Amino acid sequence: MSTEGDYSQVADAQLDDLEQGDDTDLYNAVLDAIELIFRAPGQAQALSTAITTREGIAMRLPVAGHPPHKVFWSTAGPRIEAIFSHP
Repeated sequence: MSTEGDYSQVADAQLDDLEQGDDTDLYNAVLDAIELIFRAPGQAQALSTAITTREGIAMRLPVAGHPPHKVFWSTAGPRIEAIFSHP
């Protein structure tokens, strides 16, 4: 799907936790959201909201069918920064 370095250490650990968890549907939906970010970043950006963090602007893409889970990502790369439940 992507090359190494497209994920922060935080996101990588969160994906590992989701993969080992018991909610396969959530894990697959997160992978679908990440695939959209890497395959069509412009479309993913249009579906995302922008938030300001200490590190700058981050995009927040909802995980389809699993509110309030979001994939946080930066447009540089793009790069996946984090995945967690967020209002």
